[in-house]
Amino acid sequence: MATITEWPLASDTEAEGLAFAREVLRIEAEALDRVRERLGDSIARAAELIYRSPGSVIVTGMGKAGLVGQKLAATLASTGTRAFPLHPAEAVHGDLGRIRADDIVLALSQSGETEEVLRLIPALRRLGAGLVAITERASSSLGRAADLCIALGPITEACPLGLAPSASTTVLMAVGDALALLVSRMREFTAEDFALYHPAGSLGRKLARVEEVMRTERRLRRAEVDESVRSVFVRLAGPRRRSGAVLIVDEAGTLLGIFTDSDLARLFEGRREAELDGPIGAVMTQHPYCVHVGSTLADAVDVMKAHRISELPVVDRSGRLVGLVDVTDLIGLLPADFEE
Repeated sequence: MATITEWPLASDTEAEGLAFAREVLRIEAEALDRVRERLGDSIARAAELIYRSPGSVIVTGMGKAGLVGQKLAATLASTGTRAFPLHPAEAVHGDLGRIRADDIVLALSQSGETEEVLRLIPALRRLGAGLVAITERASSSLGRAADLCIALGPITEACPLGLAPSASTTVLMAVGDALALLVSRMREFTAEDFALYHPAGSLGRKLARVEEVMRTERRLRRAEVDESVRSVFVRLAGPRRRSGAVLIVDEAGTLLGIFTDSDLARLFEGRREAELDGPIGAVMTQHPYCVHVGSTLADAVDVMKAHRISELPVVDRSGRLVGLVDVTDLIGLLPADFEE
């Protein structure tokens, strides 16, 4: 097959276009593989430096490297490391005031000779901030000036002209991810921590705690075991009727059972109307499925799906009732994969 630089300016067929696109992916994948093989321990030392720094990580770069830097700053921030992007041209017009002596500046430049980035170095030295470079050569101007340099080695671009950043930006992004996730691993960053930084979107909803969506206090329909079914439903008529579950508790608030609209329907279907005037404790479901406070919404929904139930009590470690997850409150809240 001809090299990518020998391809015609326009593809004559869809098959040729597909082959060209696949060639771009091959070149970028091979670039990643080569960098993976020659990556040195500097990335581990850079991660250690960031992990131990009491300040922030300021990520800078120009052009496409700057765009990759914005993504890297976002990845660091979302995985437990305080990080912010900084445009190098704006930095020398006042934004250097964002940098403190205990910060680490993470500078991205494929060539290591980007003028706008190099202009920052004297100011960074005066400010006392650390400097980590991700660049092609440790011998470049940026590589030599940095406290630590993650050298990527030569990279062949996927662009047929050999000019547009393509394979190089793919590598920059992947190495940035590796650095961010290594620091996150050092911090022992957990799914619970991740949920704290991702409260919105489908991911945030999956990781949300049940206490963020459960019904509590006056929105719960409670009863004692010796109350009659009829009296319970009369007493609890009103705004709380939206929930189809009555939660049976003892004097200490310990959950003993649950009685749902489905249970009520079964009494009528079985011509057991006489039991409406008997104690609700005799017809309740004992030891109902429940989850503990602190469980994720994903865990709660898994229980509801597995047992085909619409109401799920939430209890504390002592078994005392604290809330109820009702499926009607989850409609429109959950991502599509929860609704299978």
